[in-house]
Amino acid sequence: MVRTRFGNKGVPIERLDVSAYTVPTDFPESDGTYTWDKTTIVLVEASAGGKRSVGYTYADTATAKLIDEMLKEIVVDQDAMAVPGIWKQMVQAIRNLGRPGICSMAIAAVDASLWDLKARLLDLPLVTLLGQVRTSAPIYGSGGFTSYSSEQLQGQLGGWVAQGIGRVKMKIGRQPDDDPRRVAQAREAIGPDAELFVDANGAYSRKEALALARIFTVDSGVTWFEEPVSSDDLEGLHLIRDLAPAGMDIAAGEYGYDLWYFRRMLEAEAVDVLQADATRCAGITGFLAVGALCEARSLQLSSHCGPALHIHPCCAVPNFRHMEYFHDHVRIEHLFFDGVLTPIEGALHPDLSRPGMGLEFKRSDVAAYAVS
Repeated sequence: MVRTRFGNKGVPIERLDVSAYTVPTDFPESDGTYTWDKTTIVLVEASAGGKRSVGYTYADTATAKLIDEMLKEIVVDQDAMAVPGIWKQMVQAIRNLGRPGICSMAIAAVDASLWDLKARLLDLPLVTLLGQVRTSAPIYGSGGFTSYSSEQLQGQLGGWVAQGIGRVKMKIGRQPDDDPRRVAQAREAIGPDAELFVDANGAYSRKEALALARIFTVDSGVTWFEEPVSSDDLEGLHLIRDLAPAGMDIAAGEYGYDLWYFRRMLEAEAVDVLQADATRCAGITGFLAVGALCEARSLQLSSHCGPALHIHPCCAVPNFRHMEYFHDHVRIEHLFFDGVLTPIEGALHPDLSRPGMGLEFKRSDVAAYAVS
């Protein structure tokens, strides 16, 4: 145990505060299987030893209720230095509610806040506490929603490439017959050298996905095909992974909430690159465990969404590919926090001059979005 002014008792967590905010999108958004016009962020602030931290998830407001009514009493008075032990107690506490979904997202927000708190108490950037293995994390611009016009699609993806982000991803699957045309338009906008990724969000059948994989590769040089079929169809993912054209990686995993989900996906040999989301898979603790699972299989890990929360753990995962720089979340994180990073030559670099995740909550700036 790290000795502090509290001696062997560590640093007691004094408070855990939770709040929720709903932010309208800047334009109606949709992918292959879902549409939305707002995003809710659930924020957790932990206090101990004169420090106050931040952690968050993107989830329903019911997540905030679960934190306030169940997880808070587990966390308060615990040792702020014992984050994995607190994580284990939270997982045990939600046993009868079910691990996937809201429960894991609630744990995720608390866990991120606790890691941020521990790093602040030690006056360290979080990546230093976790064990830094790289100085920066490559990103890919992510958006290209199916609700966008051709002009919006090309403007957004081409704009990222002009900013030095050499990888971009677009949504597909809403109108399969029209997808080859939209993907070709994206290629036209980003030029021949940038990498082009596509994400169907499970919209296709197996045969559709295989046929389109070949078209996307031959006509537009697509190198990443995310969720060509449902992520629950492990046999289908395995089939497409085996038969997809050379140079195209099959990816999935963003809907994983526990380690067993990721283990089943890896055992099925369903993906070339696994995705995980620390705001869903029970936080930074869960995300690092997924990284170890990938490393044992000689596969790489890519983070899903929430780049401001992921940058420090991503720079502590040895077998790492890249981060998703998701349009909606980037906009919200700049709105909510000081210290949000700006890409430099297609990568994010953790700010080692700031403790914790380096984020400061701009409370007064976002009060209008608060959910009572």
